[in-house]
Amino acid sequence: MTRPELHLFVCNNERPVGGKPSCGARGAAEVMAAFQRELGGDPTLWGRIAVTPCGCLGPCFEGPMIAVYPDGVWYQRVSAADVGEIVASHVRGGVPVPIDRLRYRFEE
Repeated sequence: MTRPELHLFVCNNERPVGGKPSCGARGAAEVMAAFQRELGGDPTLWGRIAVTPCGCLGPCFEGPMIAVYPDGVWYQRVSAADVGEIVASHVRGGVPVPIDRLRYRFEE
C-alpha cells in the first residue's frame, strides 16, 4: 500500500444517552458511509485517499467532526449531504470547503 495523500478521520465516538454529545449519536455512521460511497466510486482516488473511523477528536458539541491529515483542516457538524462538497472541493480540488459553517476554528 502506498502512503495516502490525504487521510480523513471521521469521529464515530458513542456516549451513553443523556450524557455529553457524541459524533456517533449525531450521524457519524451516515457520514462515514457517504465518504465510502463517494470515494469508492472513483478509481482514481483508490490508494491516494484514506478514510478511517476514529474515537473522540475532542470538540464533542460540534460533531460529527472530520480531521484531514496532513492538511490540519477540521470540519464540524458534517452531515452525509456535505460529503460530496468536501470531496469535490478539498479531496479532488485541493481547496478546503470555504463554507464557515463546516470549518472548525481552534481557539487561539
